[in-house]
Amino acid sequence: MTLFDKDLVAAAQAVIDAHVTAGTMVVTAESCTGGLVAAALTSIAGSSAVVDRGYVTYSNQAKSEMLGVDAHLIVTHGAVSAPVATAMAEGALRHSHAQVAVSITGIAGPGGGSADKPVGLVHFALARQTGASQTFHQVFPGDRDQVRRAACLYALNLLKVAAL
Repeated sequence: MTLFDKDLVAAAQAVIDAHVTAGTMVVTAESCTGGLVAAALTSIAGSSAVVDRGYVTYSNQAKSEMLGVDAHLIVTHGAVSAPVATAMAEGALRHSHAQVAVSITGIAGPGGGSADKPVGLVHFALARQTGASQTFHQVFPGDRDQVRRAACLYALNLLKVAAL
């Protein structure tokens, strides 16, 4: 029995393979996914060659304390925003030995959405030790589990592409 479906396992395996080939390590900073990306990666045998660590920073306080996200940034833009996603990824990179970081912050639902930030909105950031950070966002359909799963797959794909 596996904890993850074949799509998540395949995506995680692709990340591990790509980063082993590249000789790089990754770190995750997760909010709405609650550690699913790190769990998917570490479900793969040999992932310790690639996964440095993972942060679950569900609360705003945790984002600030663990990743160094400026509280003013959260107040100004909201926890679910590109600037906060960027600060999360860059903070995870600074607090690790990894060369690549991915962050995820979003509104998985069922509540918490608004006209500007609907349920299903997820912001991602990809940070590398060299080069500028990149941000992405998606609005995923479905219930809480479907949004979280889709966000996990999206983040895994970002990590795979970052190794190429």
